[in-house]
Amino acid sequence: MRGADRVVAEDGIWHGGDLATARALFPEAPGPWIDLSTGINPIPYPLPALPLSLWTRLPGADDEAALIAAARAAYRVPAHADIVAAPGTQILIELLPRLAPTGPVAILGPTYAEHGHAWRKAGFSVSEAVVPSEQAATIVVVNPNNPDGRVLSLKDLAGLAARCVARGGLLVVDEAFADFTPETSVVPDIPPGTIVLRSFGKTYGLAGLRLGFAIGAPELMMKLKAALGPWSVAGPALHVGARALSDADWLASAGRDRTHDGARLDALLASHGRIVGGTALFRLLEAPAAAALFARLGRHGIYVRRFQNAPDRLRFGLPGDEAGWSRLRAALTLDVREASPSA
Repeated sequence: MRGADRVVAEDGIWHGGDLATARALFPEAPGPWIDLSTGINPIPYPLPALPLSLWTRLPGADDEAALIAAARAAYRVPAHADIVAAPGTQILIELLPRLAPTGPVAILGPTYAEHGHAWRKAGFSVSEAVVPSEQAATIVVVNPNNPDGRVLSLKDLAGLAARCVARGGLLVVDEAFADFTPETSVVPDIPPGTIVLRSFGKTYGLAGLRLGFAIGAPELMMKLKAALGPWSVAGPALHVGARALSDADWLASAGRDRTHDGARLDALLASHGRIVGGTALFRLLEAPAAAALFARLGRHGIYVRRFQNAPDRLRFGLPGDEAGWSRLRAALTLDVREASPSA
């Protein structure tokens, strides 16, 4: 697999959802592929019928206002904070270094690698550790964390925010996986000097829609909005996002169902290693034979998330239907002596 690995790691970062790489690694695998390499809800929010006008005209101010109102309510944004919509949180991650007046930057990790990558590209000195560097002015926390599901308390986050403000920096809290655990969100009592990111596509299973939000002080949000420019979110995304974020019943039902699915996944993985964390949308497995397990699943058309810097760990998303669950169960119960493919 060495040649394919070079393709995957060309920019130094591996991501889930890359089925082209899966097919290159395992060309003989049966289809259709089951992609468990992402933390995206496999059962998406049901798309409403979309008026043709959403595709034929520029997004209107009323459409954006409806989305922002729905997002403010869904994320419980306080009156003293503002919220900005963007075409996915990845673009916001790229823009955040423009808002930090000073460094260095500490990333609480291991975590989503694009955070550190964005700050380094912007010329900041970046460290990544479980405990933030004492010298850091700006701190980035993914909460709940990806991939291990670690959660910092609201008290701890407030303490980090105060520390960043005292040093002229920012606290960035990425809450991409907080929708099903609203009690973990710092948004309702957002501390000064804090910017919170929220992702729409993961929870609602519509990652291709490209929609995300930043929440923080109005002056910071004004700078982000100016950097994004006009019509940054497509009309269909505004329409679908406003409707989905207003549907509290769907969110509650999806949360219950995915929690049940997570427990089901726990039972399947228990004999293959130690589950070291996760969220309602994924589990992180630590296993001495992780590489062989990754290969075995791949040969059976099931793609899970592996990590450059943690070869003994695999992240599993959730199958979206009974056929997927059956294939995963069958692949996991195969003879463990099955050899991995040669490089």
